[in-house]
Amino acid sequence: MNIRETAPRPTELEKFSTRTDTRDYLAKAAPTKEKLKDWLVVDVDAHVNETAFWSEVTDCIDNDVLRYIAEAFRDRGPAPGLLNANGPLYQDVAGRIMHQQKLAEPTPPGLHRQVQFNDPDACVETVERFADAPGVVGFSVTSTRHKPVWHNSYMRLYAALQESGKPLGFHAGFTWADPSFQQLNRFIGMHSLSFAHFNMVHMTNWVLNGLPERFPKLKVIWIESGLAWVPFVMQRLDSEYMMRTSECPLLKRKPSEYIQEMYFTSQPLERSNMKLTQATFEAIRADTQLLYASDWPHWDFDAPSSITKLPFLKEEAKRNILGLNAARLFELDVPPAKSGVKAPPVAVPAE
Repeated sequence: MNIRETAPRPTELEKFSTRTDTRDYLAKAAPTKEKLKDWLVVDVDAHVNETAFWSEVTDCIDNDVLRYIAEAFRDRGPAPGLLNANGPLYQDVAGRIMHQQKLAEPTPPGLHRQVQFNDPDACVETVERFADAPGVVGFSVTSTRHKPVWHNSYMRLYAALQESGKPLGFHAGFTWADPSFQQLNRFIGMHSLSFAHFNMVHMTNWVLNGLPERFPKLKVIWIESGLAWVPFVMQRLDSEYMMRTSECPLLKRKPSEYIQEMYFTSQPLERSNMKLTQATFEAIRADTQLLYASDWPHWDFDAPSSITKLPFLKEEAKRNILGLNAARLFELDVPPAKSGVKAPPVAVPAE
């Protein structure tokens, strides 16, 4: 018998592309859908395909200059204007400005080419403008920046956020421009370190400079940096703090105790060592402080099963993480059927 003749021939699967139906992408997640039909699921970090609707966004920019830049960038290619880290990309203005992505002329020492954390005063205006707007449940800022969160120019912003009752999220990111990360030659290294690095820096500054004591009602969320780094920061800061408490006169508790009152999103959830994952959940008090995030449609997105399949979580904790924690944080209405609380039995009248 010829083995080659009887062996099944491999079948080439249809390649995924930008035209693939989303339901096909998520086919493996379908079995979870039925189980969760009575659960509240809140995705704290998912993305719409912004490029498909970019013209609707640019048309609403009230600043004439920024609208012109965005429209010019949009008309040159598929990439959306203003979606960048360091100012409008490809800003050549029909060849009249030649710097494009790089500014190479010498500048005086200490000069920053643009204000980081955007403009603190403009941020305050944004909070005041949208604090009570329908559909606005919080505010966020990208973490890839170098101006420290303890800078005095932000204090009015934090006060406005606290008064609004809306949380502040630090959304992680990466940049090859940071000298430390220029040593990395693989995106996997960048993704592993940089997304956690910037949130580690900002959290450390946030806690050690006493911002939780100055703004005790301001809720903070750390987004898209996973969770494995958090216990490290907690234990490291506690150990250092107990030896040098004089450097943190505003603190009344250990750094880890403030961190345990913060919120974290689950994606990308590290699950290569389940014992470490369980210890991490316990350290951050995930039952009440962890928020589900998918980061769809990015390459490393996590379906709700990333939470429901964790063997060490009880159903109540899974319900909290998938939606009820977010509902409490963002003050969302929860339908009775999705609250996880079973309705009392209907009394049957006696005959």
